[in-house]
Amino acid sequence: MTQIQKILFEYQDKKYADFSAKLVPTLPREAFIGVRSPSFKMILRQIKELGEREVQDFLQDLPHKYHEENILHIALINKTKGYEECLAELEHFLPYVNSWAVSDGLNPPALKKNRQELLPILERWICDKAPFTQRVGMLLLMKYFLDEDFRPEYLELPAKIRRREYYVNMMIAWLFAEALVKQWDAALPFIQNRRLEPWTHNKAIQKACESFRVTPEHKEFLRSLKLC
Repeated sequence: MTQIQKILFEYQDKKYADFSAKLVPTLPREAFIGVRSPSFKMILRQIKELGEREVQDFLQDLPHKYHEENILHIALINKTKGYEECLAELEHFLPYVNSWAVSDGLNPPALKKNRQELLPILERWICDKAPFTQRVGMLLLMKYFLDEDFRPEYLELPAKIRRREYYVNMMIAWLFAEALVKQWDAALPFIQNRRLEPWTHNKAIQKACESFRVTPEHKEFLRSLKLC
């Protein structure tokens, strides 16, 4: 057992591991140690005391055995300050991302500050064959490009995706639901013209209608566009 694994096991809660495994059905139960989210702040402090060499060895030693190691890996990427270093670490790790709980924890300030440089890379990830690489690409597109930097053409690539993977299609639905919240006029034609797969189309409408940021009038109109 590595030093970092030993630290993670110090915070083990087996009942929480059982609970986590049910939320992440893509992984076997034995992949979960059972570390609650607030504990990772203390864990990050502890592994910092191990030294830079130990941390770098951890980042390079892939794939990890435990789900919580992947969560920790994402947390370390989020703390990486330089854009090039952060991007390199993420590119190295992406092929090993194996759950929504890992991918959705990603939000590095270093990438957000350099999002225009990041945009073509997100487009490449969105076209990738690996489902969680696609999910990460769309997740960061949603987080960074639906506000002041938004352009309607950013929605074209996600709308063209046709895959069976649940976590890809759910991400598309989530992205379009957020686009309906933030960029109604640009996003609505994708729904009106049925540009998404039927399940994804309906899920995007459902998620948008669940949002308090969508007006009652818009919700009523969206419901009228649901597919039978």
